[in-house]
Amino acid sequence: MDTTARSGDDQGRAPLVTFEDVTLSFEGLVAIDDVSFEVYPGQLFAIIGPNGAGKTSTFNCISGVYHPSAGRITFEGRDLLGLPPHAITELGIARTFQNVELFPMLTTLDNLLVGRHVHYRSNWLRDGIWLGRARREEVAHRGRVEEIIDFLDLESFRDKPASFLPYGVQKRIELGRALVMDPKLLLLDEPAAGMNLEETEDVARYILDVKEELGITQILVEHDMGVVMDLADEVAVLDFGRKIAQGRPAEVQSHPEVIRAYLGASTDVGGDGGAAAGGDAARTGEAAIGDTTDRVTDGGAS
Repeated sequence: MDTTARSGDDQGRAPLVTFEDVTLSFEGLVAIDDVSFEVYPGQLFAIIGPNGAGKTSTFNCISGVYHPSAGRITFEGRDLLGLPPHAITELGIARTFQNVELFPMLTTLDNLLVGRHVHYRSNWLRDGIWLGRARREEVAHRGRVEEIIDFLDLESFRDKPASFLPYGVQKRIELGRALVMDPKLLLLDEPAAGMNLEETEDVARYILDVKEELGITQILVEHDMGVVMDLADEVAVLDFGRKIAQGRPAEVQSHPEVIRAYLGASTDVGGDGGAAAGGDAARTGEAAIGDTTDRVTDGGAS
């Protein structure tokens, strides 16, 4: 159920991503149950929910790793179903992962260059001779990588192997590898997972910079509600594979179904006493869901 109407900025515009009536199941286990949403150009759209709600499965459907049993997924009006992941990447969709997926012994620079592979047009013969087009491509790709190194403040780590770097820096490199692909859509799967307060504030600032300076549309999956409530334009909430709410962050934060999903608190209790108890539960749940919402704004994301 949606908790808000489409904003005026989005009315009349075509969505960049349409996720329509999608169902995904594994031998009877339903991971995504008839979920629909739309993401518009320039939007920072967040998907939240308890563990096992279907958030990463949603990303896997968009990126072509999973193939839904029903529904429709489009990107810029093109049907994504049936396309392999590399073809979807070539359309302009990049993603990061919950766990760091870098080449541990490659330097920061080389890990980022891997992300440019989708744009390489030279062949093995030209690369071997190292003349003409191959040389020009390499120079251009390295130039783009250097721009992202500067954008993410990775200069001091550019020539160091990824495995020697702090976890927060490795997560930043993974974000950089996605950005050097020059995507139209960026899927961020728990970019702040496992980070301390300072690292979380840093990654929140970079996510805002990606939106405001690079203009890249983003879909964010994140458990840190402070990050989500501060950064997202719109939030969809999944629970056991179903979408239970969608709307602006403040509206979703106080939605009774969202509070129930996160805390198991009932807000539908009969009688005056029950109503009071339900109201207390709702207020407690809203505070618990958003107890860190001021943290990012007051810190590194300001």
